[in-house]
Order: sequence, then C-alpha cells, then structure tokens
Amino acid sequence: MVLVNEILRQIVEVDRPMNWGGLATLKPYAGFFVDEDVKCLKKAMDAKGVDEAAIVKILSNRSWDQRQQIAKAFERQHNANLEEALKKKLSGYLENVMVSLLRAPEKQDAQELKQAMAGLGTDEDSLIEVLVTRSNKELQLITQTYAREFGKPLEQVLSGEVKGRLQTLLLTLLKGQREEDSNIINYELIEDDARHLHSVASQKKPDFDSWIPILTERSQTHLNRVFKLYKVYSAQDISETVRKQMKGDDEKGFLALVQSIQNTPEYLADRLHLSMKNLGTKDGVLTRLLVAHCEKDLLSVRAAFKNKYGKSLYSTIRDDTKGDYQTALLSLCRGEDM
Repeated sequence: MVLVNEILRQIVEVDRPMNWGGLATLKPYAGFFVDEDVKCLKKAMDAKGVDEAAIVKILSNRSWDQRQQIAKAFERQHNANLEEALKKKLSGYLENVMVSLLRAPEKQDAQELKQAMAGLGTDEDSLIEVLVTRSNKELQLITQTYAREFGKPLEQVLSGEVKGRLQTLLLTLLKGQREEDSNIINYELIEDDARHLHSVASQKKPDFDSWIPILTERSQTHLNRVFKLYKVYSAQDISETVRKQMKGDDEKGFLALVQSIQNTPEYLADRLHLSMKNLGTKDGVLTRLLVAHCEKDLLSVRAAFKNKYGKSLYSTIRDDTKGDYQTALLSLCRGEDM
C-alpha cells in the first residue's frame, strides 16, 4: 500500500493535463462587414462559371458567428437560403467544405453520422471518431438534432447498424455521461479503477464490457492517472492490452477511445494522417476534421501532427489537394509549422 500511494503521488505530480482551449486556427475576421460579404457572395454566385475563389475567400476566413450573420443577411436580402444556393452553384469536395462551414456543428455531426450509416457497409471509423471526441453537451445536441432532422432516434439507427460490444460502447458514449475534470483527486478511485481494468484483462476470457462504465463515465484527467497506474500493474500501456486482447471492431473502438483520452490532439493528428496517407485522399474525413476543429483546437492538432510525422499538416494538405478546394482547407489549417 505504501508503494501504491507513492506511485499515485508521482502520477499526480507528473500529470498536469494541458488545456487545449483557445487553440483555434480560424478566428473572427477583423474587417468584417456583413453586407459587403453578402454582396460579394451574390456577385460570385451570379458570375459566369461561378467565382469559386471569391466564395472560398469569404467563407473560409470568417468565424462561425460571422458566417451565421452572413447566412441570415443573405436570406433577408435575397429571399434565398445561402446553403441551398451554394449547393446549386458548387459541386464535389469544395461544395462539401462550404456547406459544412454554414451548418451548426451539431447539425453537421448528425449529417456525418447519418452518412456513415447510409447504404451498404457502415463506416465504423467515422462513427467512432465523432463519438469519442465530442463533449457531453455536444453529444446531447447531436442526439436531439439527429431526431429532429431525420425523424428517427439516433440510438435506434445506431443499434441497427452496429452490433456486439462496439454497439454497447458507442451507445454508452452517446449518453454523454462523462464526469467533468476536477481539481479534486480521488486516490482511492484511481487505484480501484486501475485494479479493476487490470483484473478484467488478466482473466482467461476477459469481460471487457465491464471496462465501458469506467472508460465512458470517468473524467479524462482521472482516466489518464488510472492508465498510468494500470501500466504499473500490468507492465504494459492500456493501448497495448487492447491491441493484444481485442480484435476487429472491438479493438477499433476501444483503441480510439483510449487514445483520444490519453492524447486527443495526437489521436486527431493520426486520423488526419490516415486520411492522406495512401493514394486516394479520404476527403470526407479530411474536411470533417478541419471544419470540426478549426475553431476549437486545431493548433494543438497541428503541433501533434508535426511532432509525430515530421511534416507540417499545412504542407501535407497542400501536397495532397488542389484548386479552390485546397485553398479552402489551407485557410482552415491557417499556417505552416516550421
């Protein structure tokens, strides 16, 4: 017990979680004038061949609040929905970026989840990515928005698309019951959770369902302390346990959750790297990540990307995309990291 207490003390001393807040790349445009932007957008859409560059210059350089002001003013002045107008004038990957920028985050996430479950074959990676990286409030808004937009409860649709332990994990995450980070350190609970995780993993036939309440309800700071003590008990990182003892969708879901808890920026950097790693960019994934995080924490993701892969996110996007679509994404990324 003395040894455990000493280990816990060291874990708490070393573990000072970094605050990634305020690390947006896309900030409010200083010279914002809503009527001028509306005028320029209308002119760009009415131009012969459509002036895509002008549309990109405005929408990918305005904050969420500014883009909403533009959309409302456009509808008021021209009696037309800006999102629908853009859909008629643009196409392909560029259309996806511009339309995504105009949607409320919860509406865009609901659309992403619907698309991930549409047609033959479910995109589990996208489902997992969205659900493991959203806050309690964001998850609640996504659930409400999905039901309102598509007429079915998200839980019901998800249950029909995903089975087994991954279904249980995702449905539990969707409830948004994670505790908020606190300055209060519960040493006893850290030890209890670490011992429980290790005890389950040590069984011949582990029941990893019992991991789910701990991994989905404890705060991120608490879990990082638990994971460090778990490594003392098991002599391996918890992510290694997942890789060695789980397979298929279970491994995919639990590994993403653990990695996002341990280091959210690095997990997102990995997702961005995978979207551009091989021939054929996963443009939907790339766009989703940049739009979802450019006004939250993309600076931290950029730093993690450069640190892990030795090349900046900006340069990687530039080398992997082209045209006005490239310009839009680079505007969201915002800068080179030397």
